[in-house]
Amino acid sequence: MEENTTMVNIKINNIPLKIKAGTRIIEAAKLANIDIPHLCYHPDQSVKAHCRMCVVEVVGSRKLLAACSTVVWEGMEVHTDTKIVRDTQVGILELILADHKQDCLSCSRNQNCELQNLCSRFNILRPSLQPVNIKHEVQNCNPSIVRDLSKCIKCGRCVKACSETQGVHALTYSHRSGNFTVTTAYNKPLEDTDCVFCGQCTSVCPVGAIVEKDDTQKVWDVIHDPKKHVIVQVAPAVRVALGDSFGLKNGDIVTGKMVSALRILGFDKVFDTNFAADLTIMEEGSELLNRIKNKGTLPLITSCSPGWVNYIEKNYHDFLDNLSTAKSPQQMFGAISKSYYAKVADIDPKDIVTVSIMPCTAKKYEASRPEMTNNGIRDVDIVLTTRELAKMIKYVGLNFPNLGEDNFDSPLGASTGAGTLFGTSGGVMEAALRTVYDVYTGKELKKLDFNEVRGYEGIKEASISLGDKTVKVAVVHGLKNAKIMMEKLKSGECDYTFIEVMACPGGCIGGGGQPLHSTTDIKKLRMDALYSIDNSKKLRKSHENPDIQTLYKEFLGEPLSEVAHHLLHTDYTSRKKAYDFSHLE
Repeated sequence: MEENTTMVNIKINNIPLKIKAGTRIIEAAKLANIDIPHLCYHPDQSVKAHCRMCVVEVVGSRKLLAACSTVVWEGMEVHTDTKIVRDTQVGILELILADHKQDCLSCSRNQNCELQNLCSRFNILRPSLQPVNIKHEVQNCNPSIVRDLSKCIKCGRCVKACSETQGVHALTYSHRSGNFTVTTAYNKPLEDTDCVFCGQCTSVCPVGAIVEKDDTQKVWDVIHDPKKHVIVQVAPAVRVALGDSFGLKNGDIVTGKMVSALRILGFDKVFDTNFAADLTIMEEGSELLNRIKNKGTLPLITSCSPGWVNYIEKNYHDFLDNLSTAKSPQQMFGAISKSYYAKVADIDPKDIVTVSIMPCTAKKYEASRPEMTNNGIRDVDIVLTTRELAKMIKYVGLNFPNLGEDNFDSPLGASTGAGTLFGTSGGVMEAALRTVYDVYTGKELKKLDFNEVRGYEGIKEASISLGDKTVKVAVVHGLKNAKIMMEKLKSGECDYTFIEVMACPGGCIGGGGQPLHSTTDIKKLRMDALYSIDNSKKLRKSHENPDIQTLYKEFLGEPLSEVAHHLLHTDYTSRKKAYDFSHLE
């Protein structure tokens, strides 16, 4: 479909603008540096027009119009700050507050709440209407996501994220008028629905109605326990997003400052998940070559995204044999930290606490899976999101933008550019191809950038030459796109050899635990930043990582060895039934 390039002349608050036809008033106002108040509107979602906070006065219209759903037309005159507009917006805010649990000081979104910001903007110091809020029991029975319906403002953002973006439909609407609510099917807890814990709902909620489970106190407790050796690993996508929480430019690379902050927080060692990403490539790449050589189950599908693994276990269990048996980098790191690292550092594995900083709420669930253990010891003990790390840094009072630069510790801190790419859609594929090419052909790949699998397109396909063999690959991000791909596989429409699937839009850069307000444009900046890190690395192939080479020489033997299989590989389970968390009690 051809893009509409027709321009129209409008005025917003008497400011003349030339705007592309079809633009909504709320977006046009931004070009005049005017922020129209809103709650249900989100730039990456379709129009909802639920809250009506964005009402404006349009000359010639007998009623106020919603700026989020009204497109501009030639000669339109808009006023966003008249008395009737302001009085209406204040009235709407008062109605929302009357039906909102007002525990701001103890809310996890305190000072990062869009409703709170609007109350401050309109100078609403205390509600003027009698409260009609119904107290609901907080739903906190899974490792990843907490729901408090008493705080829900019925904006519908979470529903759109779950249905439009992910195609999961775990969240929906029920009832009408004053009883209208956001809920799940039959009002079941999330863990008893099709929810995969991707957390996209938590990243768009404007208040504290649905949030990541806060495990920061668990980390403080072990840091302050002198008997525990507490180590931390940091995922690649965190270093290009953490700065957002401290006013730095979107996509800024803050690796050195992040490491400094983690040391100050009190971690005994600060390691890099990128190291484990390189390790994942060694195992997964070898698995791919083994399946090609021995006519194993193809296409091989990546398994490092826990939201995706949850999704395929619940919806396409007939394809579980296609999943790579390689654990995710988070879990591989945990397994190595409790075995190889414990041996090198001469520490009892039971005294090591492995903490992960991840862009993903599903990682909390992944770490809790009963199979992610070795000899009764969990691979990873505690998982924090990027948002939780920012909270800890602020708690200590660190001036993050002014922190100095520090480096990761050894031996689990060295990484290549390939490991960095795990943070973005297409990155696992590109990292794997760099190593698979060298191993399969016995030659050195010169052109390392696989542009065919880069970019923000939901489904990308490419044919890659491996010397005498051409393999067809696909890269998918977002579970709605994953469903399209799986239906193609189910019908036998495609003949791929290797497929990368990431649950979240853009991959880990758009994870459900990343800083709030992570729009598509911001995710693209993070994607560019990760490619920049990759380009700056001296070593850009996983098998060239000297610490990975040492790990195999001293401990694992070779990829897919008996030791590697025991520590670094797993299997999957059909999960048509409800999730079981009894092992965590």
